[in-house]
Amino acid sequence: MAPVAADRRCAAYSLPHFPQNPLRKLETSSMPTIVFIQPDGTRQEVEVELGYSVMEAATLNGIPGIEAECGGACSCATCHVHVDPAWIDKLPEMDPMEDAMLDAANDRQRTSRLTCQIEMTDELDGLTVTVVPPY
Repeated sequence: MAPVAADRRCAAYSLPHFPQNPLRKLETSSMPTIVFIQPDGTRQEVEVELGYSVMEAATLNGIPGIEAECGGACSCATCHVHVDPAWIDKLPEMDPMEDAMLDAANDRQRTSRLTCQIEMTDELDGLTVTVVPPY
């Protein structure tokens, strides 16, 4: 069989068309960071591309305690965190569904949020959250 000419290859399989790795830092721009604090005080800072949720940043980086059993559908509360009080007013308002899910969460506090409902923006660069064990 004769080799296929380069111009006849399927464009869908060329690397530039695949989504970027959300964890790869681009040379031309910086990504916002999130600081995850474990119940024992251990801190882990991760970078994530704009538009990803805090939950996605946690699961992509293997943050313990963020189980995300529902995959971000706001139907389980296994991505529950306590947001540092300095950041709570910078987050979007909680919707009724998130509020209802948090009613069933372990150790709900005034600063409780579900990480699947927080989309990363430049304004949230440095967001600090404490992981709440889901069970």
